[in-house]
Amino acid sequence: MGSGPPTYDAEPTALPPADPDALDDLVSDTVLDGAHYGACTLRAVSARGDSARFRGEPRRDALLTARFGQGDAALVLVAMATGARATTGAHRAAAEACQWMGRAVGRSHARLAEDIRAGRRGELKSGLHRLTDRSLGKLRASATLQGVDPDEYTADLRCLLLPADPDCRIRVFFGVGEGGLFRLRGGEWQDIEPRVTETRGGPVVGFGSPPAETPEGDRLTMDLGIPTPPSPYEPAPQAPREPFRFRASVARPGDTLLVCTGGLAEPLRGEPELCGYLGERWSAGEVPGLAAFLADTMVRVKGYADDRTAAAVWEA
Repeated sequence: MGSGPPTYDAEPTALPPADPDALDDLVSDTVLDGAHYGACTLRAVSARGDSARFRGEPRRDALLTARFGQGDAALVLVAMATGARATTGAHRAAAEACQWMGRAVGRSHARLAEDIRAGRRGELKSGLHRLTDRSLGKLRASATLQGVDPDEYTADLRCLLLPADPDCRIRVFFGVGEGGLFRLRGGEWQDIEPRVTETRGGPVVGFGSPPAETPEGDRLTMDLGIPTPPSPYEPAPQAPREPFRFRASVARPGDTLLVCTGGLAEPLRGEPELCGYLGERWSAGEVPGLAAFLADTMVRVKGYADDRTAAAVWEA
């Protein structure tokens, strides 16, 4: 799609260079995963972009999908990260960011799942903010141990929490850095990426008694500026280097929620034809299988050749 054919080949060309003494540092071209819990079906993918495939560079994006806990009390985490462009070890930084966040959420999953089910927005927002800051702080510490610049050994991090409880429709997004958060409702795409100004005092969909509603009928609550109590999950770390983004929403039957890195968010925002194609494909009433989801997310658009990582959630 786009103004002409993409510059690069459609399939991988060159493999990244390998160190025989560090083979665990290799990153596969594509990772694909999926699951079904409660009222939602998850599909997730991370794939090298056309440019990296042509140049023999490793995938800078990382993807982690994990379930913590059992039964209806379980919590599913999807974490994705993008390492800094044109830096050595960008793929390692992205993978470490996902792993640190996975450990942090896993250790607090019971409390997080309880707060999600109870709709405790303040506790969730402050707790996840601290977990994010702490995870990225450990990433900076790792950079120091490796003797690299912490400002280069960094990553954009975006996460999604899905409770396994079939009676809970609350979906929680949080993270720092660039990317996209979209919702497909009634065949129309909505860009619901939290703006930086919304992370302090803005409306968040789906919690508490609503003083107002959106045009779509979403219930809103307002942050009244009351100081947030200390996090129930982790000690408070130093102030964040990047603005924290948070959104919690109540899903409707038939919704599709899409979280993605910049490699897919940019063409979705810049190429209406891609939005139309995916909207038609994903509104057909049937959740795509893993292979079909991979094919959909890898539709090529001229001028967009970065890695693509995405997680989509279909609501029954």
